[in-house]
Amino acid sequence: MIIMKIAAVVAHPDDIELLCAGTMIKYINKGHKVTYIIATNGEAGSQTLSNEEIAKIRYQEAIDSAKMVGADLIWLGYKDEFLFNTAEVRLSFLNALRKAEAEVVFTHYLDYYNCDHNAVSIITNEVGILQNVKNIKTEYPPTPENPYLYFMDTICCKGFEPEEFVDITDVIEIKKKALLIHKSQCSWLKGHSKIDYLDMMITQSKIRGYQSGVEYAEAFIGVKTFPRVISKSLLPQYL
Repeated sequence: MIIMKIAAVVAHPDDIELLCAGTMIKYINKGHKVTYIIATNGEAGSQTLSNEEIAKIRYQEAIDSAKMVGADLIWLGYKDEFLFNTAEVRLSFLNALRKAEAEVVFTHYLDYYNCDHNAVSIITNEVGILQNVKNIKTEYPPTPENPYLYFMDTICCKGFEPEEFVDITDVIEIKKKALLIHKSQCSWLKGHSKIDYLDMMITQSKIRGYQSGVEYAEAFIGVKTFPRVISKSLLPQYL
């Protein structure tokens, strides 16, 4: 079996657990290497703790969640809700993708829910095709090829028409545990938005499961524009 190197590039420390952790777990279970790349430090996610205090907590939660499923973690540490598409940020994303040696990348869809989600989507899409450009220098060297890109689902499935699904029924319990490691975000959403975070994730997974004929699923769109065209799926059930 050919071992693939997978990267999930997201805005906040809990985004992977909500939107694509089941798929990442299935890759890992098949022996593929998965790296979580988290752009911001989550410092806005508390009504009681300081920026520094909550950022430290969220960093540790991200470490613990990635470790539990067997993923590597790259923490970029930008300010929560103030991520901008600058030259420095673009090079940081590119360096992270090169460090992960990413061959398949997952990132946010342009959903207009959150400014950081949209910034990550745009930057990841744009710098991904620069991974093998030797004249753009970063700490880590260029990779032989550019990665294929998948957009993952939006929050509450809003405005997203999936093209492919991954059945995560067999790993849903692990996904639940991974999400619940982010205790600070579960508490934040309950207080700030009156949301039961675990129920929100399960409901979204069930909706995508109904649409694809399984109990629980995650949903994706594969980017098909040049130069990322590909004749097959690279989702875990096909590898």
